[in-house]
Parts: sequence; structure tokens; C-alpha cells
Amino acid sequence: MKKPKVIVSVTNDLYTDQRVDKVCRFLVDQNYDVLLVGRIRKNSLKLTEKPYKTHRMRLLFDKGALFYAAFNLRLFFFLLVRKTDVLVSNDLDTLLANYSAKLFKPKTRLVYDSHEYFTEVPELQGRFAKKVWEKIEEFIFPKLTTIYTVNTSIADLYQKKYGKKLYVVRNVSPLWQATNLLSKKELNLPEDKPLIILQGAGINIDRGGEEAVAAMQYIEKAYLIIVGDGDVVPQLKEYVQKYQLSHKIFFYGKQPYLRMMNYTFHASIGLTLDKDTNINYRYSLPNKLFDYIHTHTAVVCTPLVEIKRIVEHYQVGEVLEQLTPQILAQKINSLLDNPALLKHYQENCLAAKEQLNWQNETAVLKQIYVEEIDSKRNKN
Repeated sequence: MKKPKVIVSVTNDLYTDQRVDKVCRFLVDQNYDVLLVGRIRKNSLKLTEKPYKTHRMRLLFDKGALFYAAFNLRLFFFLLVRKTDVLVSNDLDTLLANYSAKLFKPKTRLVYDSHEYFTEVPELQGRFAKKVWEKIEEFIFPKLTTIYTVNTSIADLYQKKYGKKLYVVRNVSPLWQATNLLSKKELNLPEDKPLIILQGAGINIDRGGEEAVAAMQYIEKAYLIIVGDGDVVPQLKEYVQKYQLSHKIFFYGKQPYLRMMNYTFHASIGLTLDKDTNINYRYSLPNKLFDYIHTHTAVVCTPLVEIKRIVEHYQVGEVLEQLTPQILAQKINSLLDNPALLKHYQENCLAAKEQLNWQNETAVLKQIYVEEIDSKRNKN
């Protein structure tokens, strides 16, 4: 039997998007012929070998309105001339091209994966671009039939706004085991004190990086390692110099997922410090939270709804009442001074990860890509 074809699209360079990679691998396991489409940038790293095909488009523009316009135009024509059974649009910035291509492919199914409440990201606030994205969403979203998002809070917001029922597929990590680990020495990590980690592909504005760096002025018993990249990383490096903290804070840049998990495994405390500055962050459930749980790394987090619910329910760390460098430092120091409590949180991660893993989460994806889409295909 011929494999059904699916084209998955996203605006990033495919290197660090773990959610999209997990979905693509799931689709491969379900006997789909998968093509993932993104873009290539000047500083993009070579992709590691994957069990599905990839295509990265080279564009004249790297950001801003011209980039999004050029990307969606290129993506539209790319999708238009390729036979496929399913189109998967990741986030609003790929939806216009996917929806437009689907209009010319009546038998092709369109699935929308909303990674966040896109129109409320801080980068859009107070800008004309927000109104443009809102108009695109308002035009297309009511016409969609298969939609899923990352948590119940965001699903409820969309349901209230558009009257659409959404599936929820949380951004949990694959069940990770500590095998073939690199040592601290091999990773160029300091070995004489515990490690605190801030990791992720989106170390951006309002995600607590500034407070994490400033807090290290008051922490003597540990180092802070920052593994990943984002808009504020250059500014964080400037802060490190300003506060004369280069002996306490170390940057390791983007890392392939499995290597990144090595860094996380060696950390005693993991930080997730998103601020309640917009709806999107208020209801965020970042995958680094689950990465910390899978590596038995105790969590210190801000009191955002979805994150707080996980941390408190599974007792895997501490929730800050508010985020300031002083309060963050106080919380971290209290954990470092109480190794029994720190160990308790780390051990609770063992039980939590048996429930909070991608293998369990794929039950929802099977409903979407196996049961629902197959039933619709059979009707045609």
C-alpha cells in the first residue's frame, strides 16, 4: 500500500524545534511519507540525520514583514506543485500559505498545530503587525476542521473566541534515559560546584534571563549555565560583563537535543522564568519544564498557570511568588542549603516522567492523524 504523504511546514531553520521533530517522527512511525519544510539562515547549522525528508528554503529577507511575506509566498508555490495527502501548518506564520494551497487541493487535509497564542507574543504588542496577524487568524481559523495546541488554557481561549474544539498535545519530552552520557569535563562544564541551568531555543524578552543573570550576584554555591539561544542572549552576555560574573555564568549556545540533555542532566536546578506580561506567556507550558523533569533536575519557576500546576502537582520543585533577582537568589540558595529537599524534588521527577512523556502524549496524535484523517480519507 502506498504511503500517505504529509508536508509539515514551519518558519524556523529546523535545527532546534523539538515539537515539530517529535510530530514528524510520530508520523514516520505511522507509515507516513514525511517532508518537513523550513528555511535556512546565514548562521544555520547543518541538520543531523533524521528519519524523514527536509527542505530548507533560502530567502532574501531574514526577519520582519518582508520575510513573512516572502516565506508564505514561497511556501504557497512549494506546496501548490507537490502532491500530498496532508498539510500540517505550525503556527500562524505558516497558516496563510497552507490554507491558500489547500484551496487548490480539495482532497488534501489541513491540520493546524498552534504552538502558542501567536497574536499575543510580546514581539507583536503595540505594533501594526499584530493587527495583520489577527486579521489572518480571524479569516482562516473559523474554516479549519482539525486543530491542536499545547495546553488546555490556550485551547480554551481559542474555543471561546472561535467556538472551535481543539485537541491538546502538550510539548512533553520523549521518555529520556541517562545512557551514553558525556562527562562534565567532556562538556567543558565546571566540576567544583552545583549547576543551575537556563536552557531553550527561545531565550527571549520577558523569559527571565535578565533576572537569572542578576541573581548570580547573590549566589556563591553554584554556577549558572545558559544552553540555547534567543533574542536577549547578546544582552545577557553584556550583563555578565557589567556585573563581573564571567567566573559564575557560562554560555554554551545552541546544542542538538540529545547533547543539550547532557548539560541538563548535570544541573541540579533548572529555571523556567517566563513572565506574565502577555496572554501567550501567561498560559505557556515550555518543553524545558519537561526536559528538567526527565533529567531529574529540580525546577524553580514563575507562578504561571500551566507550569505551576505541573510543578506543584508532581512536587518537582519550587514556585516563586514573584520574580526579582533577589527573590530568585533566595529561593536557589535555600535549595542549595537543603540538599535533602533538593533530592526529594529530584526523586519525584522519576515518577513524574513516567506520566509526562511524549510516548503517552501521542495517543492524541493518533486520534488526529490515524483515526480522524483516515476516516475522512475513506469517506472521499
